[in-house]
Amino acid sequence: MRTEQVTCPLCEATCGLDVTIEGDRVTSVRGDAADVFSAGFICPKGASLGALHHDPDRLRTPMIKRDGVWESATWDEAFAEISARLLPIIAEHGKDAVAVYAGNPSVHNTSTALYGRVFFKALGTRNFYSASTVDQIPKHLSSGYLFGDPMSIPVPDVDRTDYLLLLGANPLVSNGSLMTAPDMRGRLKAIQARGGKIIVLDPRRSRTAELADEHHAIRPGTDALFLFALVNTLFADELVSFEHLADHVTGVEEVRALAQPFTPEAVEPITGIAAATIRRLAHDLAAAPSAAAYGRIGTCVQSFGTLASWLVDVLNVLTGNLDRPGGAMFPLAAAGQANVEPGRRRGFAHGRWRSRVRDLAEVMGELPVATLADEILTPGEGQVRALVTVCGNPCLSTPNSGRLADALGQLDFMVSLDVYLNETTRHADVILPGPTALERPHYDIALYQFAVRNVANWTKAALPTDQPQEWQTLLRLTGIITGAGSDIAAMDDFVATQFAARTGVEPAADLTGPERLIDILLRGGPYDLTLADLLDAPHGIDLGPLKPRIPDVLATPSGRIELAPPPLTEDIPRLVAELTNVPNGQMVLIGRRQLGSNNSWMHNLEPLVRGKNRCTAQVNPLDAERLGLTDGSLATVRSRTGKIEVPVEVTDTIRPGVISIPHGWGHDQNGIRMNVATAHAGVNSNLLADELLVDALSGNAVLNGIPVEVSPG
Repeated sequence: MRTEQVTCPLCEATCGLDVTIEGDRVTSVRGDAADVFSAGFICPKGASLGALHHDPDRLRTPMIKRDGVWESATWDEAFAEISARLLPIIAEHGKDAVAVYAGNPSVHNTSTALYGRVFFKALGTRNFYSASTVDQIPKHLSSGYLFGDPMSIPVPDVDRTDYLLLLGANPLVSNGSLMTAPDMRGRLKAIQARGGKIIVLDPRRSRTAELADEHHAIRPGTDALFLFALVNTLFADELVSFEHLADHVTGVEEVRALAQPFTPEAVEPITGIAAATIRRLAHDLAAAPSAAAYGRIGTCVQSFGTLASWLVDVLNVLTGNLDRPGGAMFPLAAAGQANVEPGRRRGFAHGRWRSRVRDLAEVMGELPVATLADEILTPGEGQVRALVTVCGNPCLSTPNSGRLADALGQLDFMVSLDVYLNETTRHADVILPGPTALERPHYDIALYQFAVRNVANWTKAALPTDQPQEWQTLLRLTGIITGAGSDIAAMDDFVATQFAARTGVEPAADLTGPERLIDILLRGGPYDLTLADLLDAPHGIDLGPLKPRIPDVLATPSGRIELAPPPLTEDIPRLVAELTNVPNGQMVLIGRRQLGSNNSWMHNLEPLVRGKNRCTAQVNPLDAERLGLTDGSLATVRSRTGKIEVPVEVTDTIRPGVISIPHGWGHDQNGIRMNVATAHAGVNSNLLADELLVDALSGNAVLNGIPVEVSPG
C-alpha cells in the first residue's frame, strides 16, 4: 500500500489529495493536510477520484462506428479512419469546414491545455468553439479592453479583504470560478472572524448566501443595472477615491457621464433592490478598509454579461481597491502566465472575424457556440461539415441543445476525444479515449493564473497505463493534418523548441511531453523554479500572497487602465433602454450550481448522485400557489425552443418570479453508455435555453433570465 499526492483536476479549486493505492486499486482519497494551498480541504468531487478511475463505463480503447454500430479498434485503425475521412473534407471544402469544440475538462488537463493549441493551430479553422461562450468569455472581453490582456482578470484577495461583494457567484459550491481558491467556506468565515462582511446578490438564497452577512434577491439579468447604480452613487455622493491608481487610469469622466441615467431610484423597479439599499451598499463598499467586488457565471450568462463584467472592475477601480492587498488583485503564476511582459502596448481587439451565418464576433480566437448549429445546418461556402470535440458535451451544455444534437447527426464526419460514450460522442464516428486522472501527470497551467495565492504544484502519474497520453494523441492528429506522419517524438521536439524560443530557455534533454514544457515555462517564469523543484515538493510550493502589479501588468495602448473603452461603452444605450423594462409577471429561468457535479461531468459516479433527486425545478411558494404547482409534482416548463417536464421543489430560497433548474443533466438519450447517469437522468434545462439570446458584445449565451411558461405537468 502506498499514498500518492495528487492535485484534484475536477474543478477550479486545485485541492491537494492523498490517494492511497493497493496494487492497481484506489482504496481511499483524503485531503492532503500538508498541501500548501488547500491544507487538507476536500469536497465530494475530489473524494470520488477513485470511483472515476475505476468506472466500468469509461472507454479504454478507441471506438469506430461502422454502419451505426460501435466497434472497439486499435489506435492505428482509429487514426487511419480519421485520415481517410477528415482529410478529403479539408481538401474539398477548406479548413473552415472543420469545427472544434473544446469543453471544460480540456482546461483541467495539462496535456490538452498545452498540446490542444498545437493541434488547433495545425487545423487552422476559424470555426473554433468552447465552453467559454456558455460561461466566462464576457469577463475575458471586458478585461482585455480595460487592462490590455484578456487573461488579466483581477481576483478577490479573499484572505485579506474586509468586505466582499459577490454577484452571480456561489463559491461555497463552485469552490471559486475565475478565482482558484480551495476551502471557500473557511476563507469566507475568516473574513467574518476578522470583522469583515460578505454581501451576496443572487436570485436564490444559495449556500454562500446562507453564510453571508447580507443576501439581496436581485432579479435575474439585471446585475449591470445594479452595478451602474452603485457607480452612480459613488460619483453623486463624492465617494470616488483612486488612491494609488490616480496616475494609471483614463476615462473616469466618461464613466461619470455614462452612469448618470442609472440612479438607484431608476433601477429599483427593474432590479428589485431598494434605492436606499443600493446607496447604503455603495457607501459601505467605499468606506471599507479594503474591499473587493466579484461577479461570476451569473453575471456572465445574461444579456448584459460583458457590461456587468466591466462594471465589477469599474467599482474596484473607483473605490481604490484594484491592485492592493485585500482588494481585487492580479495573480502571478509560476508557469504560463499570459501577462508577464512589462511595457507591453499591444492592446486588445475582438471581432477579427465573424461567424458566417449570424455575423457574431470572434473573441480570443473563438466564435460563440450559440451559433455552432447554424454553421452546420446552413448550406453554402464555409459550411461546417466535420467536427472535433475535445473533452466536451455540448449536447447538454449549450443553448437549444436539441437543435445542436440534430445538427451533429448531419455532419459528414465527427471525432471526439473523450472517455465516455455520452450525449455528444454518440454522434461521433471515432472516439479516442484518454487515461484517467490518476494515470497522467498534472499541473494547473490555466487555473493558477486566477489563484487567490501564488502557488505551484506538480502531480506525477500515480498509476501506470498502456493508453497513450492525450498529448501523444493530439500530436498524432497534428501529424495527420500537417502530413508530418506519426513521429510523435520529432513533433514533440519541435513543440518544445517553439516554447523555448518564446521563453528564452533551452529545453531539458532528459524530459519529454508536458514535463518538458512545464519545465520550460517554470524556468522562463518569474520565480526561478524548475520541474525538479516541484518534484521535490509533493505538497506544492507556496509563492506567497498576491502582490501589486500595476503598472507592469497593463498592456493597453495608453499603458493605463482604460476605464471607458468604446467597444464596451457602445452597448450602454441598450442598457439604458432596460430602465423602462418593468417586470410584467413573466417567469424567468436560471440555473444553479451543485457541489457534486461540474456541468455535465461526473454524473456517472454513484457517490456523487446517490440520495434524493437534485435535478428539480425550484419555485417560490407564491409562484407555486399561483401556478397550481405542488412539491414533488411535475411541472411543464416551455420556452421558444422546447419544453421539459421536471419535478417541483417548492422553497422560499428562490425569488418570486424565478424558476431554477440545474444545468448539465438529461442523461436519457438513446445510444449512451453511462449506466449510473442513465439511472439518475434528470432533465436537460438547455433544451429551454434560446440560442438566439446572447450578450450583444461577446456572443455569450444567455442562460440566466430566460423567459419561460410554467404549468402543472
